[in-house]
Amino acid sequence: MCVILGNDVLITEEEFVIMSLQVENLEHNMAKLTIEVSAEEFDKARTEAYKKNRNKISVPGFRKGKVPQQMIERMYGPEIFYEDAANIIIPDAYEKEISEHKEINIVSQPKIDVTQCEKGKAFIFTAEVALKPPVDLGKYKGVKIDKIDRDVTDEEVNKEIDKERESNARTITVEDRPVKDKDMTIIDFEGFVDGEAFEGGKGENYPLTIGSGAFIPGFEEQLIGAKIDEETEVKVTFPEDYHAEELKGKDAVFKVTVHEIKEKELPELDDEFASEVSEFDTLEEYKEDVKKKLSEKKEQEAKTKKEDAVIEAIINDSKMDIPDAMIDSQTRQMAQDYAGRLSQQGLTLEQYFQFTGMDMDKFLEQMRPGALKRIQSRLVMEAVADAEGLTVSDDDYDHELGRMAEMYQMEKDKLKDLVGDYEKEQITEDLKIQKAVDFVVDNAKESKPRSTKKKEEE
Repeated sequence: MCVILGNDVLITEEEFVIMSLQVENLEHNMAKLTIEVSAEEFDKARTEAYKKNRNKISVPGFRKGKVPQQMIERMYGPEIFYEDAANIIIPDAYEKEISEHKEINIVSQPKIDVTQCEKGKAFIFTAEVALKPPVDLGKYKGVKIDKIDRDVTDEEVNKEIDKERESNARTITVEDRPVKDKDMTIIDFEGFVDGEAFEGGKGENYPLTIGSGAFIPGFEEQLIGAKIDEETEVKVTFPEDYHAEELKGKDAVFKVTVHEIKEKELPELDDEFASEVSEFDTLEEYKEDVKKKLSEKKEQEAKTKKEDAVIEAIINDSKMDIPDAMIDSQTRQMAQDYAGRLSQQGLTLEQYFQFTGMDMDKFLEQMRPGALKRIQSRLVMEAVADAEGLTVSDDDYDHELGRMAEMYQMEKDKLKDLVGDYEKEQITEDLKIQKAVDFVVDNAKESKPRSTKKKEEE
């Protein structure tokens, strides 16, 4: 015999004695699950809570840890173990129900509320959750996007080569000219407001690269033309958002003396330079190689941009009601991932907040738009995969395992042994999503923006 509960969830009568589930659909793809656990199971949980806490309870005439449960409950009331019993029951009961009823596609952490907790009665709690929203899929074949530039210009090649020249430059000391832009200087300075020196406005043998923006606006530019060991007067106004309250918006005069000027001397752009920084003998060959690498980089960037543009267009033409709780869960997951990457760099999230002046609320708020975009992208690509009947073959899965094994520098068979059913399901789903992405991108059409066409016609 079966008992039919809300949302057509079926539970056998044998299970119903221990636990039951009711589902109430709410607005915006939210649902309230009501889970009932039998009085017998609640009694077992209270006993488990008693065993967990008995060593903490002292009663005259009994050794610690030997006071019977009934006596403790008579003295303090049965409520003494309710909270711990609830904490024992809820996780297992919730996990059991959602694992047995996968048709309830939950996409958020549950908001738990205990509605009945009393000795001798069934334990009842509710879990408010977000459900995976349906997608009203818009146009996804032949999506039109603006043409993405893949051409590499001579200017870009020269800029890349100049970076290499910069990294191979040597630093020389200059004594026969005044300061110019980009010079590395050593200076003494002292600042005055209304003729009075102010705290923190003095420095000696301070290294400053002109044009670096290390000092307040206008300071570095006024040092251009300054001569070694001659005092120069620099007049500036502190910004209104300056960190020192007493200096905000104030006019100041700095007396500055330049003690040392250094500049970078770039290597000559010739065959010798090319042979030193590359495997090529001539500058022409080196330039061709730089252009080839830039082309490959631009092509990869264009591929990513095209994917993003196509998916964005499909999202804009589709409809889905995404619950806030789903976005909250994705935001927290992204925050955890970010904290993990920081940890690999030896930083904690708290240290990151100190460096950036951010707090957890601002951090999560900053993450939220990206979380929404990730959810939307996933949902529409899942819808495309379903609409096109895209599937993942055993060969597809095996090939992906090989790629992962190579990336992790492992033998494929060992990796296969480590992958459980859940991980295999996730890998398969990700492969299906990628097939959907490839499908919509391959069917997309690039065209020049209207403004460009108009200019050409004119």
